[in-house]
Amino acid sequence: MGRRDLWVYLLVALGGAWLVALPLWLAGGLGSGFPWLAGVMMFTPTLGVLAVRLLDRRVPAREWARATGLTFGPRKGRTVVLLLAAWLGPPLISAAAVALSAAVGVLAVDFDFSLMREAMGGAPPIGVGTIVLIQLVSMVLFVPLINSVLAFGEEWGWRGWLLPRLTEFGTWPALLLSGLVWGVWHAPLTLLGYNYPQLGPWAAVLFTGFCVIYGVLMGWLRLYSGSVWPAVLCHGSFNASAGLPMILGSAAEPPNVVIAGITGLVGWALMAALALLVTRRWRLDRAPQPVAAA
Repeated sequence: MGRRDLWVYLLVALGGAWLVALPLWLAGGLGSGFPWLAGVMMFTPTLGVLAVRLLDRRVPAREWARATGLTFGPRKGRTVVLLLAAWLGPPLISAAAVALSAAVGVLAVDFDFSLMREAMGGAPPIGVGTIVLIQLVSMVLFVPLINSVLAFGEEWGWRGWLLPRLTEFGTWPALLLSGLVWGVWHAPLTLLGYNYPQLGPWAAVLFTGFCVIYGVLMGWLRLYSGSVWPAVLCHGSFNASAGLPMILGSAAEPPNVVIAGITGLVGWALMAALALLVTRRWRLDRAPQPVAAA
């Protein structure tokens, strides 16, 4: 098949994202339909995987499922441990990014939750502190599991199929390239200012850089376990906890998300350090070698 499968996958995943996001562009921005369209868009990488499967069905279904990470991998105990790390790791990293941002003076933390009060407008039916506590508990215990339903739509494509497919170029090139493609895939949204609204279209460049760094961590989870599920849960958990600066921030000095928090430059530094640590301490050349589903 050569690399036809790769081009088909990219065409469906990236082209599908633009088709889904087209109403936002026609409307001129991230309007009221954004949450629904973004949710649908998250399944275009899965459509890419299915398109590749339709190209060549000679590989038995069970082998295909194993190659794309739908099983728990050859060492199920390791995968369970990594699932726990993927669940709890993102909120810990997010909290560390907030703490470091505050320590270096790029984030004003307000434990009176003035930014939350401002966002809620009028007086809430219960205390703001209670609302924040419920949010914090939910973002750790429940929301990651709910988010993982949508996260699967992306991760079966990025880490399930694409990452192993790119390992023919080498492990590190595959990790970096898959993260780059993941970042570019967000362009229909980030060119409209998604995640970094103050940057306008330049948000696409910054978020692509974030995806490359964070993609190394999620790619390591995929390759070290032989399963896509740790990456799925990690993605869902990240989406649950990324907004922590907006919960703990000050209305007088709103967070600059380009710098502060897990998606800001402070978070980049933390995740890059963590990526170097895990890839050196638990080396991928000692992990199960991926088999591309091609």
